[in-house]
Amino acid sequence: MKISEVFKMRYYISDPHFFHENLNLGMDCRGFINHEVMNEYMIMKWNKKVRKHDEVVILGDLSIAKGKDTNEILRRLNKKLYMIVGNHDKFLKDKEFDTTRFRWIKDYAELNENNRKVILSHYPIMFYKGQYRRDADGNPKVFMLYGHIHNTKDQRLMEKFIAETSVEVSESKGRETDEWIDLNKVSELCPKCETEVRIGKYGK
Repeated sequence: MKISEVFKMRYYISDPHFFHENLNLGMDCRGFINHEVMNEYMIMKWNKKVRKHDEVVILGDLSIAKGKDTNEILRRLNKKLYMIVGNHDKFLKDKEFDTTRFRWIKDYAELNENNRKVILSHYPIMFYKGQYRRDADGNPKVFMLYGHIHNTKDQRLMEKFIAETSVEVSESKGRETDEWIDLNKVSELCPKCETEVRIGKYGK
């Protein structure tokens, strides 16, 4: 059996904002001529990366369109989908929206990935369950993935917070130890945001 048939990938992404015209000029400044071109670009990038056996967890703000148009986008995206609800996902209340495209839709979730826990929320959580847990080699055992704040001053504040917590003074041992809080912003699927978060492979 081929390795590609045994293992599949689980990808995480946040804030695609399909149909969101304003993001081409403000906030992200994605730079597309219009949202139609932006939508097609994101669908192309998505399907080029995600294979038929892979899974994708969307951390909110999938689309600002109504249910019918959002259904059409989801119909074209590979493959198994899961969703954390974002503040712009109004289509979820639309009677025409087909929820069966997702394995589940939640406000918050915790998943296990190769002996690591992943905390999932559309909004960043500065203090979360297991944030200081490490394995025997000092590697993080829990990650917090979020979206929502885009490339804004709020993200700069999060970066400052992470920097401030990157060195903790251990009073009991009287020495400095590296104990950073693992907050990971999941990048948007646009030309200026090509970073992806991949926790790793897992078996069928």
